[in-house]
Amino acid sequence: MTSCAFRQWRNTKRTSAAALIGYCVAVSASAHAQGSGPSPTQHDDSGPHEAVTEDATPNQSSSALAISADDPPTLFGNPYNRAPSSLGTTRHAVTPVPDKPFFPASFQDWLKQTTMTGDWGGERVRLQNEGINIFGHYLEDSAGNPVGGRGRTVRYAHEVALGADVNFAQLTGHNIGIFHVLLTERAGQGIGQQLPALNSPQEIFGSGETIRFTRLSFERQFGRYVDAEIGWINTENDFAQSTTHWGMNLYCQFQTNAICGMPQAIASNSGYGYYPTAHPGAYIKVFPFGDQRMLVSAGIYNVDPTISNTGYAWKMGLHGSTGAFLPFQIGWHFGGTDTHGALPTNIKVGGYWDTSEVNNVYGQFRGFQIAGVNVGNLPIEKVRGRFGGWFEGDQMLQRDRADPNRSTIAFLSFTWGDPRTAIAPYYITWGVVRKGTFWNRPNDTISIGGKFNFVNPKLGIYAADLQRQGYTDILKPSGEHAGEINYGYRPAPWLTLRPGVQYIWHPGGTNRYRNALLLDMEMGTTF
Repeated sequence: MTSCAFRQWRNTKRTSAAALIGYCVAVSASAHAQGSGPSPTQHDDSGPHEAVTEDATPNQSSSALAISADDPPTLFGNPYNRAPSSLGTTRHAVTPVPDKPFFPASFQDWLKQTTMTGDWGGERVRLQNEGINIFGHYLEDSAGNPVGGRGRTVRYAHEVALGADVNFAQLTGHNIGIFHVLLTERAGQGIGQQLPALNSPQEIFGSGETIRFTRLSFERQFGRYVDAEIGWINTENDFAQSTTHWGMNLYCQFQTNAICGMPQAIASNSGYGYYPTAHPGAYIKVFPFGDQRMLVSAGIYNVDPTISNTGYAWKMGLHGSTGAFLPFQIGWHFGGTDTHGALPTNIKVGGYWDTSEVNNVYGQFRGFQIAGVNVGNLPIEKVRGRFGGWFEGDQMLQRDRADPNRSTIAFLSFTWGDPRTAIAPYYITWGVVRKGTFWNRPNDTISIGGKFNFVNPKLGIYAADLQRQGYTDILKPSGEHAGEINYGYRPAPWLTLRPGVQYIWHPGGTNRYRNALLLDMEMGTTF
């Protein structure tokens, strides 16, 4: 997600800037985002967020913000990429330009706008009618641990993003395609480094804490059956991503990067490209039935372990490449929409091959130990090529009869990685999200979920062997598990406030520190 910062911007059925509103809040990028590769004690994970939508949804769709009444669940990520869609093939009907002043007439009118800055006196709608979407967001994650971990601390991190989508079908009337550009800026500190934590409790923290290109690409649809994109993109947008429900990214109803964006172990175990980094790459998606019922997709992305470093924010070439990340995915959608028909079910199964040459898993062992402790002569060897896979599913459990816009959805993911190299060969996330809380809060959410992060047992066996040999200061890695519960308060379509509580068992994946209790607050707004 991640994942999650506006990575879901692009998910719009139509190039409607208003649709981009929801995506901004909770998406999170991948657990990899920490600098020069995943570390057992420091993953600056970053991810996509969510946006609000009118009838369109930005990239992973409004996790935190967007609420879309009767949009079918977006199983395959970017709404641009779902079928059938006329996006990129025809002009859309012209939206009447509102005859409104630049500033809202009242505070209540401001809260009713689909974006914080409104229609810009009608100029935004005029641009949309020409096929030009301009969008932006601000997202912040704050968290503190009054109990547990290495020591008590409070951390703040944020992301600011500006981007545009240019739909040449609307602009010229010809099926040329869609140009995407997105710039993100991150700043602040991560509490995951202080706890420590294997997966960042703040989905927005990571990836160099700098300004960078997050997307610079060209997308083209070929009828209802094929969609392709090439340029500087990230895998998290289109493989192992969250389903979109109610115009919101389902995983990113959580602040923790362990859930938000995508199953974080994929990024820890491989060269998976996580938001907000951008890698040279391309994908192709095939919709066998010309609609959302089934998708078969494959891609190729450059693997560069340095891409999330601050000094490499504008790195656009292939120097530093260690190989290619080759993902594939098959997805199925059953049932109706979020508000009509049979309760929807979504399933995705995928896998990858990473051609990079990397250290085996023992190269991660020191990350679990106290600095300076003698760990012996580690059996580190080089491994060429690594693999893994995932299963993701979500099911609507119920839909209110009195108001079908209110419902409850449960999700589950399981990922596995190459046992020779994977730091987390087994990783599980789960959650239940309820949209519609109190009688007068139809768009608020209550979310409860968690992760089970199982550290590679080879490291535990090796640590136990060292302990038997008399290495008394050796810590035995086992795993790190966590849970979160939060309330998503949405006073406006463009604003989400999400207070929550997280609890982390075995911070850092060992028994060195007490279990940690975190109090957190996430806030997101779309411009």
